[in-house]
Amino acid sequence: MSANSRLTIAAHALAWIGLYQSRGHEVATSEQIATSANTNPVVIRRLLGELRRAGLVESRRGVGAGWSLARELGSMTLLDVYEAVEPGPLFAMHRTTPDQGCVVGYGIQPVMQGIYEGIEETLRRELARVTLANVLRDVLAAPR
Repeated sequence: MSANSRLTIAAHALAWIGLYQSRGHEVATSEQIATSANTNPVVIRRLLGELRRAGLVESRRGVGAGWSLARELGSMTLLDVYEAVEPGPLFAMHRTTPDQGCVVGYGIQPVMQGIYEGIEETLRRELARVTLANVLRDVLAAPR
């Protein structure tokens, strides 16, 4: 199993755009953001498309094409970003129904679902506490 980095890369992109705009630039290109995140511009464009649908960024086509924030970083939380790029639950149940004739197979899904719901509630509460302005502030304060 590998960890999913979509939330991290989306937060990276938003913080980068916010910093870039604070330095007087109107729009950022996916190529510029991809260089900072050390990933392919296609990955950035896909994530930015999801962020656009969520109302977090805007795109401009044609001459001067690029991406800009649709809202201030201080009004965006990591929960907003998470909900934009991570569809569905954090944890999944079995792909097929376990053997209902087995005591473990019968009871495992309801038990695990209750545990997962508590974890997801805690995750959402914690992500809602952190704005992208907080993230950028802490990034800029990190020792190099």
